[in-house]
Amino acid sequence: MDWLNYHHLYYFWRVARAGSITAACKELLLSPSTISAQMQELENALGEKLFDRTGRRLVLTEPGRLAYRYADEIFTLGREFVDVLRGRSEATSLEVGIGVNDVLPKLVVYRLIEPVLRLSDPVRVRCVQGTPIQLLPPLAVHDLDVVISDAPPPPEIRVRAFSHLLGQCRVCLFAVPKLARVLRRGFPKSLEGAPALLPAPGSALRTAMEQWFDRVKVRPQVIAHFEDIALLSACGQHGWGFFAGHSVIEKDIARAYGVQKIGEVDGCSAQFHAISVERRITHPAVAAITNAARRTVFG
Repeated sequence: MDWLNYHHLYYFWRVARAGSITAACKELLLSPSTISAQMQELENALGEKLFDRTGRRLVLTEPGRLAYRYADEIFTLGREFVDVLRGRSEATSLEVGIGVNDVLPKLVVYRLIEPVLRLSDPVRVRCVQGTPIQLLPPLAVHDLDVVISDAPPPPEIRVRAFSHLLGQCRVCLFAVPKLARVLRRGFPKSLEGAPALLPAPGSALRTAMEQWFDRVKVRPQVIAHFEDIALLSACGQHGWGFFAGHSVIEKDIARAYGVQKIGEVDGCSAQFHAISVERRITHPAVAAITNAARRTVFG
């Protein structure tokens, strides 16, 4: 069996956290040559280059990022082990990695993952945000336990994964009070030429809205589109245009952004999926998400 030298891994971890050998030297009170030699031995043992140099900065390579994730967990658990032995904290034996599609509203995501923190056994939650193209490969290699998305995995991403429908809700349109009053009259024909803030092209919600615009024969003026729904809503809060929100949080949207509901996108629903590599979910934290979503969040 090949044994990993944890001293070498520790120095690598500290350099990765500090961002440079110089910064790590100041923290560890060691010379640059000592740390450089330790990291070189680690790279030789692993057979992989862990850093690329960009100017004066060290940038983690793909194997380096993988090594850093494992090192961070190893040394975090090590600190926790010592704290538990000394009676300073309770053990956290379970971790869950959650990928979140960045087009999803964060308040809905919070409601989905909040039950994890109420499990009887403590859980360490690690959340990563990105697009499905960015999130599904880490899921495939078990760096993530679940990806929460607005649609099943797209066919062009060749990852063996299973989609579990968490629930769905209606789609509503919102705007600042002055604009909402105008657009309510004659809705939905009133949306013709109206300023619109839309989700990113290609997202499930954007596609559904464009199909609805075609069905009701209106063509809004697209002011901007966004990958970040929070930024989209903030621009809507300042009167840039009308925007879509989810009925499951419509009261929260109105209260948080000072906007009013214009109407509903008839025949259009937003879906939420938990994507995993398991056909049958066994991870306790992922099971907590799916169970709570079906029982309480989406009813």
